This record gives sequence, structure tokens and C-alpha cells, in this order.
Amino acid sequence: MMQRFSTSFSLSRLFRLIAVVMVASALSACATMNEEWSDSTSTKKTAKTGKYSKSGKAPRVNIDKDSVGALDAPYNDLWDRIRDGFELEDSDSPLVIKHVRWYADRPDYVDRMMSRSSRYLFYIVEEVERRNMPMELALLPFIESAFNPEAFSRAKASGMWQFMPATGKDFKLTQNIFRDERRDVIQSTDAALDYLQRLYKMFGDWELALAAYNWGEGNVSKAIKRNQAKKLPTDYASLKMPDETRNYVPKLLAVKNIVLNPKSYGLTLPTLENHPYFVIVTTEKDIDVDLAAQFARMTVEEFKAMNPSFNKPVILGASEPQILLPFGRAESFQENLLQYKGRLSSWTAIRVNSRETVDQLATRLDVDANQVRQINNIPKGMRIKAGSTVLIPRGGKVGDVAEHLANNVGKLMLEREVAPKPKPKTTAKNANTSKAKKPANKQTASNANKPKPKPKSQADTKVAANEKKAH
Repeated sequence: MMQRFSTSFSLSRLFRLIAVVMVASALSACATMNEEWSDSTSTKKTAKTGKYSKSGKAPRVNIDKDSVGALDAPYNDLWDRIRDGFELEDSDSPLVIKHVRWYADRPDYVDRMMSRSSRYLFYIVEEVERRNMPMELALLPFIESAFNPEAFSRAKASGMWQFMPATGKDFKLTQNIFRDERRDVIQSTDAALDYLQRLYKMFGDWELALAAYNWGEGNVSKAIKRNQAKKLPTDYASLKMPDETRNYVPKLLAVKNIVLNPKSYGLTLPTLENHPYFVIVTTEKDIDVDLAAQFARMTVEEFKAMNPSFNKPVILGASEPQILLPFGRAESFQENLLQYKGRLSSWTAIRVNSRETVDQLATRLDVDANQVRQINNIPKGMRIKAGSTVLIPRGGKVGDVAEHLANNVGKLMLEREVAPKPKPKTTAKNANTSKAKKPANKQTASNANKPKPKPKSQADTKVAANEKKAH
């Protein structure tokens, strides 16, 4: 009996061991299949402690309660994925608390800001994770623009990441009359993360890198040198900087605290699933923005919210455009585009070779002058300089805009129209006067009109001389 029990016990242990191996193999296979969701998560380390982050842990499933099938992705909720990627040191400084309270007192503003981010956040999280950067950086557009890709500041910073024109040019962001890639979700995100990586390499500290992103690397470098000269610490908190930069990192940490625990501040985050919101499509054909929106079964406003970089009502195929569409609308766009038999674009572009007014250009090309002014934002009283690129209504058998015009780095250049000077009116009297010889000056003219004095006699001359002597 003991032998039978021993044999039964051994078989039971064997079956249990086989079951464990099978489950482990299944989990291992799932983890392998899902490497595409997170690059190098198993080797990702935090910047401060050197420990593996939560996102680097192997997936775990309690098969008594959950299904292995839930391992389609490491996270079902994008917010969980973001929280697990946080690396910057937590802070409850007075400035952080101040900004948390500011957001907590404005739930409607936070709700709009968070909801707007749902279109773009997955892509940004993917890029931050792919580069092994702190996930707090994915929240930076909350601080810069409230996640509004069409934001434009008084200092002429534009887009979700608020690039200045010169900095955008430094990072190869196209800025011409047709498109401004500072507002392009894909291009501006890549440029912003490139810039932040460069700043981190320069300063070796993420807080200083963020300060430089806001204030400029030159200003941060000077502030560090001033503290070094005074033998003072050179960390973010110790540097003398403008109030905007002083509050910059605390604002970011305040948003981080809200994401970590929104309920404690009376706030609710929108549900964000951990999958792409949009897909990128491209076409080599010029197409009007409103027609593209129609093909995608979107309103023009919805389409522009996804594609704010297009400055004009036409998308130029020669510029290799990246058109962002919600995941479920891309197929509709493709089907409708392929089936459409009409003209896709109502506009074309020309290069003006010599200066001319809008009326002159409209007459020469047989187009409506008011339409040209409106589409190119040309005020009345202004004329177009030579070398400018101008958008005009498309007619006849005109083809799509050529590549050299679509990618023209120049802009529309204007100058004030110069009114011709009126000619002086001439009358018969003026004509006769002009024929007469004019005196050299006023004094000569008055002397010329006076009668000449009579010559004095010799006796008068002697009398005058004697009187002078007497006096």
C-alpha cells in the first residue's frame, strides 16, 4: 500500500511539474511575442537608482483569477504604462504643491487638456520608451501647450512642443507657406525628444535639461558658471533663473502627481487604451483638405486637429505629406480616394518672377483677385515681391504643384504699393510765367522792380562830404 501511494504521489508530482512547465512556456512565448510593445524593457534602468523599472519585469498572471490571453500587451491602460515609466525623483516642494492645487481647482481645464492628449499620447509614450527616456517627458506638452498642436505664443513659438522658428530650423522642421512642421505631431515630437536628449548629454541632469529647454542652453550654462565662480551648488534648485523657468519643473512634477493619483485631488483621467490612436497615410497627389476630411468621414475641424501642420486648404503630394487619421478612418480614406473620379485639388502654386500687385497678377492669370488675397492673406495696398510663391485657383489642365515649389523654403514676401506722384496742373497764366526769365533770388527780384536812382551832381557830393566831416 505504501508503494502504491508512493507511485501515485510521484505521478501526481510529475503531472504538476509538466503543467507548470507548460504554463511557464506559454507565458514566455507571450512575453516574446509582445516585445514590439516595449523596446528593451528588460534592460531599462532608472536614471537615479540604477534599479530595474516596473516596466522591465516579466509579465505575471494568476491563472486562477486571470487569463493568459490578457497578455496581448504589457498594459491595457496607457496611464499604467506611463506611471511605470516615471523616473524623476518625486517632490512635494511648496512650488509643486502650489501647481497641483492650481490644477485641482480647475477640473474642467484639466479634463479638456487630458482629453485632447488622447489623440497623441500613445505615439509620444512609444517614442519616449524607445529612447529609454524618463516617462515624465511624455507629459511635457501639458506644460508647454496644454496638448494643443495649434498653440502659438507671443514669442512666435508654435505647436504642441512650442518650438521657436530658429530652433525648429535647427532641427530641420519645415516652415513654409504650405506647412509648418512645428505643428506636425510626428515631426515635432521627434525633434523635441532629440533636443531633450542633446540637452541631457550637455548637462547630465534631466532637471537642468528641462530648464535649458525652457530658458535656452546658453542661459543655463551661464547660470552654472556664475554659481561655480561663487563656489555654490549648480543643481536646478540652486541656480538663479527667471520665474517661468523656476516654475517649469515643478509644473511638470505637479502633472506627474495628478497622473499618479488623480482621485486624491478630485480629478478623473479619461480612459486611454494602450494602442495607437492614429495611423499615418501618404499620397503623391495634391488633395484639398476638405475633400480629404470627407474621404475619411471626418469634419474639417476633426481633420485639422489631427493634421495642424497644413497651412493652406490643399495638401501637396510632392512634399511627401504625412496625413494622420484615426485608426478606423484610414481604410475609408483609401477606398474613397481610389474610387473618386473628379479633381482632387482646387489650387495650384506659382513663383512670381517680378514684383506686381495682386490685381496685376489676377489679370495676367485670369483669376479672381479677392480670392488670391484671401487664400494668401495679402492685405489691400500690398504688392508681391519677386521670388514669392503664391497660391492661386487651379484651372484648365494645370498639373499638381511641382516638387521645387512644394518644398520651397521661401515665403510670400510683400511690400507696400507705391502710389504714383500726381503731375502739377498747368494753366495759361502759369505757362506764360514759366516762359519768363526767373530772377535768381527774392532779393534780386525786389531790386529788379525798383526804379534806378538818378546820378548825383558834383556839388551834391561835396556838400555830403562836408556834412560828414562836421559830424
